[in-house]
Amino acid sequence: MKRFESPLAATLGRAILRDVTLRDGLQLTGKLLPTEQKIETVRELLRLGVPAIELGSMARADLVPTMANTLEVVQALSPEELEKCWIWVATPGHVAKASAAGARNFQYCLSASDSHNKANIGRTTDESLAALPEAVEYARAVDGRIQLCIATSFTCPFEGYVPEERILSIANDPRAEGTTDIVICDTLGQAVPAQVARLISRVRDESPARRIVYHGHDTWGLGVANTLAAIQAGAAMVDGALGGLGGCPFAPGASGNTSSEDILFATRPEWLTPEVFGELVVLSEKLLEELGEPNRSKAAQGARSRAEAFDWVMGNHFLVTTAIPEPGI
Repeated sequence: MKRFESPLAATLGRAILRDVTLRDGLQLTGKLLPTEQKIETVRELLRLGVPAIELGSMARADLVPTMANTLEVVQALSPEELEKCWIWVATPGHVAKASAAGARNFQYCLSASDSHNKANIGRTTDESLAALPEAVEYARAVDGRIQLCIATSFTCPFEGYVPEERILSIANDPRAEGTTDIVICDTLGQAVPAQVARLISRVRDESPARRIVYHGHDTWGLGVANTLAAIQAGAAMVDGALGGLGGCPFAPGASGNTSSEDILFATRPEWLTPEVFGELVVLSEKLLEELGEPNRSKAAQGARSRAEAFDWVMGNHFLVTTAIPEPGI
């Protein structure tokens, strides 16, 4: 198989995918996956070469029932496996509880808009920022890493457009000192590539040096384009979910995440081969079939096409688990 050789291809291939299927992907589904199946999914993704995984959330089980067994998953994994796994948190107490179970990588989430922060976390954005230093200390106490995650970085379902200056103000807030990464989120999937590139560039140039992570949704069909724009502007990690699964239960209008399969097909990291991609597609199909969810990944649909002269089309030795409509020409 011939790989593309160009500075752009090299840049795209260096970005790390974090698969968020088991957190953001499951939030809007009505079914709690068994603990063992979540553990198996983590291990299969790691085996295939996926470099980072978001395995769950500390959100209250009565509000997000699909996250009820997150700590059981954490407790079952080895320290080596947990080194590549992240957990969503929103309070210092979440960090303390998750770290006691063995977690070492924490995504501390707040929203740029007060309205969404109140709907999602039950407090104002400033109150979340005020609690962040304590969360950082809990992470440091276990030699962990903690990200500053800014939801609704582009638009809010209640307030509309979010000014870039608001994101930069949060990014430069001294209470965020000690965070290792900053996550810029297109929570509603309403941004366009030029917006994404501009905001990522400004965060890169106008805030403390941290790894930049981009989290996008595909609501308006620009998930992959926005992800590529983010990488070109400086994002070193990008989020995706198998089959484009997911969305935020507290953000009306939010639909599925950008598909992990689509991101990987577009970026072609060194570890990804057509064979590995085929195994990833099968894993995704089995999970989506159990959840009763559609497969929104265009790359997965393409891999099931009959254009077998193309290296990335899956051969007959891959098990077909669901009826996938063949994409048009």
